[in-house]
Amino acid sequence: MSASFDQRTEFRWLRVGIIGSGPAGLSAAAHAAELGISHVLLEAEDHASNTIYKYQKGKHVMAEPQVLPLRSPMPFAAGKREAVLDAWNRQIEKLGINLRHGCAVTGISGADGMFEVKTRGETFYCRKVVLAIGLQGNLRKLGVPGEEHERVQYQLDDPDEYAGETIVVVGAGDAAIENALALAEKNRVVLVNRNEEFARCKEGNLSLVMAAIKEGRIECRYGTSGLKVDAVEGDVPLGFAVKTPAGPDVIECHRIIARLGAVPPRKLVEGFGVTFPSTDPNAVPRLSDTYESNVKGLYIIGALGGYPLIKQAMNQGYEVVEFALGRSIAPADEPLLEKKFASFSRSKTVSQVLDAIQENVPLLAGINRLQLREFMLESDLRTPAEGEVIFQRNDYTNSFFMVVGGEALVEVPQERGPDRWFPLGPGQFFGELGLISGRRRSSTVKAGRDTVLIEAPRRAMLKLIASVESIRRQVDETFLKRAVRTYLAPMLPENDLDELLAGGVKAKTFGGGEVLFAENDQPDGLYLIRRGSVTVSRRIAGREVVLSYLSAGNYVGEMALISESPRSATVKAAVTTEALILDAQAFRTVLGRNPQWREEMEARFLDRLRANAAMESQPDPGNIIAFLMQQGVGEATDVLLIDEALCIRCNNCEKACADVHDGTSRLNREAGPTFAQIHVPTSCRHCEHPHCMKECPPDAIHRSAEGEVFINDTCIGCGNCERNCPYGVIQLAAIDPQRRRPSLWSWLVLGVGAEPGMEPRAKSKDLPKKAVKCDMCKELPGGAACVRACPTGAAVRVSPEQFLNYAGPND
Repeated sequence: MSASFDQRTEFRWLRVGIIGSGPAGLSAAAHAAELGISHVLLEAEDHASNTIYKYQKGKHVMAEPQVLPLRSPMPFAAGKREAVLDAWNRQIEKLGINLRHGCAVTGISGADGMFEVKTRGETFYCRKVVLAIGLQGNLRKLGVPGEEHERVQYQLDDPDEYAGETIVVVGAGDAAIENALALAEKNRVVLVNRNEEFARCKEGNLSLVMAAIKEGRIECRYGTSGLKVDAVEGDVPLGFAVKTPAGPDVIECHRIIARLGAVPPRKLVEGFGVTFPSTDPNAVPRLSDTYESNVKGLYIIGALGGYPLIKQAMNQGYEVVEFALGRSIAPADEPLLEKKFASFSRSKTVSQVLDAIQENVPLLAGINRLQLREFMLESDLRTPAEGEVIFQRNDYTNSFFMVVGGEALVEVPQERGPDRWFPLGPGQFFGELGLISGRRRSSTVKAGRDTVLIEAPRRAMLKLIASVESIRRQVDETFLKRAVRTYLAPMLPENDLDELLAGGVKAKTFGGGEVLFAENDQPDGLYLIRRGSVTVSRRIAGREVVLSYLSAGNYVGEMALISESPRSATVKAAVTTEALILDAQAFRTVLGRNPQWREEMEARFLDRLRANAAMESQPDPGNIIAFLMQQGVGEATDVLLIDEALCIRCNNCEKACADVHDGTSRLNREAGPTFAQIHVPTSCRHCEHPHCMKECPPDAIHRSAEGEVFINDTCIGCGNCERNCPYGVIQLAAIDPQRRRPSLWSWLVLGVGAEPGMEPRAKSKDLPKKAVKCDMCKELPGGAACVRACPTGAAVRVSPEQFLNYAGPND
């Protein structure tokens, strides 16, 4: 940035120029005003705080994070939009803030200590410049044909303008949720969320939207993405074509309100001399601990700096003025991070620890310091002892780990001799298979010497992946390489593996029921199932017969590639499924150069041919498997089945379940569908990606290391899980904490005793209701009580892989 003047020129120099009067800019100007230093606050609109001003009328503004204190002369507390704006306008007048309306900044030139800030009508000369312009001028659109239709809008000013309409709200953030809640007062609202949960919204909004969904005031379409907007004839003018977990659909509506966030005004900011760390449209400028950009003396705060929450932005506004004056002040979150980092080092400052993290973990190099601080507030910095197990193979945990120092050791089982331990050093990460696919851990990992790890919870990591393209790309690339190595080609030399992946890999998502490829299609590649599950079927005697089921971590499509013939079967997504497609030619080339791998692939090919032939020979096997898939077995990890040919209807299974669960049975034997002799009672499937875990306010639903999905004692009885479960296996039941004495049935069959003097209390309508479901009797050493109590062996619990044997051929 070149200067067109020098400090000898006769101008009125301002100590600080602040651009943008949102929460961050207002707070900065207010602090400058109370300190009595010369300043100007430039705002393009004719009112202050355009971000809040554009909130829908009557919107409740939240003051999160609650753990952070407010550090600003501007007042702020949770309340209505109008009350917040009124309080700020009064404070602007009281403090005498030099606010200039209608001053859209067109250029910044000069250097530290002598900046020239140009607007359309006036020029200001500032020693320091604070950029607090936010993102609201660059709203993200639908990105599908028809996105510019007059009834597709990207802002909601007044929800009371609409009544009696069907309105689709697209998005899963705070703005989308708040718009949907307000519109639902007078309209039918369909909330479209492309993900399976609300991972990025505030906790308060999470509770509100889940309550509205539970009560039927809002219809939520999870795992749904838009394809096209069409004008249609009739009373409802729009048809919104979408892809859903159950397949394609069209939502007829009066209007679509898409709240998909915004992207930084990159061209404008780069014009000021500020650089971005990558070409990712969502990237934010790299900043120092004092919010200073690469342009010395030019500071960036608020949403443009990566901190969109109002309280955080206001704290930054106060702090940036201190930094611009050359003073030292600790950020408001400093005590919280100091506590988190204490186990790592008591001698290093928070800034030094953050420096070490970004120097040693390339995955986090693409985010700025403000984003890193927020991420670390949600994560843990661990220093496990040497030999301590981080997680075991087959555990059902899903946190994500990054190695900051030392090494983590990954177990590599050997067919002969002792297992080997493969080291992962600083900068490497692990846990992405469980995070993305929802499957059990594929290896055991333990700490090596001087190990320092970041453990990020699933919600925090998914939010980061959704926000930062470079992180998503790195995690995907590593997932692909390790998944191919783990499930497809463990013996392949590294250079051949690189060539296989360099040949081209496409990621594709399929809705439930959508075809990955059809029988007689020409092969386009090998499909590695990253998430979800698929069925393999063939047309036999004029009907479709399901031959097999494959879950995440498996692959399909190799048979046509090896035999160089058309597809011999149809592969269809059982639930929402993500697949990675390896290029056909690259696969054939690398396979032909590695005879050992080809021999193994051909052996698996022959095994699948034999299994399919055996299944085809059975009486009606495909229909049995198709029936089980319709009952959710495709996304299950464990399901209760009853052989009706053996069941004598004694209900011992229900009695046993009730006796070991405080009097409330977690299963209903009679309920549920039956095909041939196989009955699927109403009992938990323990899904790979449990629907019930979505939006649990107290975080009461967990998965144990053995895979059981259970509800702990912190349940508040909100009913969100009951609403979210598509299989009706969760109920709200009165819990009597004094009922602990099992019946004679438990004494005789299960061997469960009681504490002396513990008598059951009379049932009362005043007892609190909490969510209950099957937990697979995880605390009983003998396993599931329902199965143990069955006198004929009719009740069995099986995994999806096992049910094919149960339903299919028997030797």
